[in-house]
Amino acid sequence: MEYQDIINFHGHSCPGLAIGYRMSRAAMAALDAIRACDEELVAIVENDACGVDAVQCVTGCTFGKGNLIFRDYGKQVYSFYSRSTRRGIRIAYHREKIPAELHGNRVHLAEYLLGAPDEAILSVTPIVVDEQEPARIRNSVICPICGEAVMETRLREFNGQLTCIPCAQGDSMATATD
Repeated sequence: MEYQDIINFHGHSCPGLAIGYRMSRAAMAALDAIRACDEELVAIVENDACGVDAVQCVTGCTFGKGNLIFRDYGKQVYSFYSRSTRRGIRIAYHREKIPAELHGNRVHLAEYLLGAPDEAILSVTPIVVDEQEPARIRNSVICPICGEAVMETRLREFNGQLTCIPCAQGDSMATATD
């Protein structure tokens, strides 16, 4: 997948997207992997920024397939695991290695990130990743308060009944309006 394809998916080019693109391409090369059609690869992302869109496009890892895992650490770090080879890698972006004069110019920074050698901006480290469970289909039940279907594993007890999380927390957006 080319960078323009990633821009088309994301909506614009930016340094975060360029970082995610470079990290994802480095991961695929390090694992000698091809884009996941199903759950062959697992991506564990440590932020919810623009670069994660590149991860989805390049690797084929998505929340819907259950092979994109989000850990809210706020770091430009992604780990990848190949189920077929049982190999894992951790890729970190090194902002401190970027020339200072580029930090104020998003266009030039993105261009630099796309052209820099991997070793100038990234580190790729082999890691051991616990075997990730394949996605499981869960039963859904109807929340007695809002009337919406919810995975039974996400039910919470509220006033003596099992409800969805928003209703259990009193989130008024979850309750249906007549």
